[in-house]
Amino acid sequence: MWNPLDEVVRRQKAGEPHGITSVCSAHPLVIEAAVRQALASGGTVLAEATSNQVDQYGGYTGMRPEDFRELVHGIAVEHGLPLDRVVLGGDHLGPNRWRSLPAESAMAEADELVAAYVRAGFTKIHLDCSFVCADDAAPLTDSLVAERTARLVRVAETTAGDSADALRYVIGTEVPVPGGAHETLDGMAATSPQAARVTLEHNRRAFEEHGVAGVWPRVMALVVQPGVEFDHLQVFDYRRERTAELRTVLADEAGMVFEAHSTDYQTVDALAGLVEDHWAVLKVGPGLTFAVREALFALADIEDELVPAESRSRLSEVVDRRMRNEPSGWEGYYGGDADDQRLARRYSYSDRMRYYWPDPEIAAAQDRLFTNLSGLDIPLPLLSAHLPNQYQRVRTGALAATPRDLVVDHIRDVLRDYDRACRTHDKEYA
Repeated sequence: MWNPLDEVVRRQKAGEPHGITSVCSAHPLVIEAAVRQALASGGTVLAEATSNQVDQYGGYTGMRPEDFRELVHGIAVEHGLPLDRVVLGGDHLGPNRWRSLPAESAMAEADELVAAYVRAGFTKIHLDCSFVCADDAAPLTDSLVAERTARLVRVAETTAGDSADALRYVIGTEVPVPGGAHETLDGMAATSPQAARVTLEHNRRAFEEHGVAGVWPRVMALVVQPGVEFDHLQVFDYRRERTAELRTVLADEAGMVFEAHSTDYQTVDALAGLVEDHWAVLKVGPGLTFAVREALFALADIEDELVPAESRSRLSEVVDRRMRNEPSGWEGYYGGDADDQRLARRYSYSDRMRYYWPDPEIAAAQDRLFTNLSGLDIPLPLLSAHLPNQYQRVRTGALAATPRDLVVDHIRDVLRDYDRACRTHDKEYA
């Protein structure tokens, strides 16, 4: 059964530098930006939910897999994007959420997690069993990780039944845990070619032992670390000279490409280099919600210039107050003194703020911001000062100066760079 991701793999294997952006966010404005970008470019939306974000109990977003599906499909239908140009993916599916439990209990939860994603219509399944559970000896062996992965493949295949041919799998995990790095990083080394080959060998053997060897042609990607990452204040850019041998590891795997995680904040040239070197799936998440914050706070600055003090949303103040009152989403990540933490809450690349946008008080402040500015004509010089790219499009008539359109277009600036790197189109577009 055909999957839109097959075309990405086919073109890569034919020698064409072609890729796809994996949008890893449940923020409605990010999903809308991805849908509108796909409409403009003619591409496909690949929207992925992570195992800590969406699970059978609701995850930190409060969404189960079927809820995420309805969010993405609803926005696609609203904007006229055919659903055959939408692919849903599950990221880091495995025992991550239940690491405090004994391994068998954690894996039983992971079984149901994978089954829930498959039942909801997710067809791109990244399986990650690298997490150490309560009674595991650390570190886990490659063979044990592969065995647990094969177990989850069998669960997915059984759950899908006659529709199993639509499933595409991703294996491997040499990236930080879901949610991002907890610490300041000194550097990021690429996966060694030998380690990548060992991952393939153990997984192939485990698939055979668990009776799912026939699924191997549908393993579409291997996650390895190409040496890209970010922490709170710095970005480690892709350096092609460090992956010369690594990028050849999949030469004999006819249906498999590399998947790159944590590509957020890479330059367009670096992203294009990844695609040219066979990292055909580029995952981005915090970089998109970072853009949400930039745009919303820019609008709040515009609001300060135009709206009487007593009527303002005070969005940035509300966000910081809620983050300080409910610090569990950031305090384990941001060190330093009070000033360091204040700056990190607002500006960190890791963007822990993304966990707070659904907060009712913050959502109400955002609604008020949009309402306040919707009734005003934003002076063009003021728009230029705060959202210069959007100003240019408003000037040419390519963009309406409504608050929502301005925010979505600013998010699309990130996605435009990814589309250029992935060669999604042969033309420029608004």
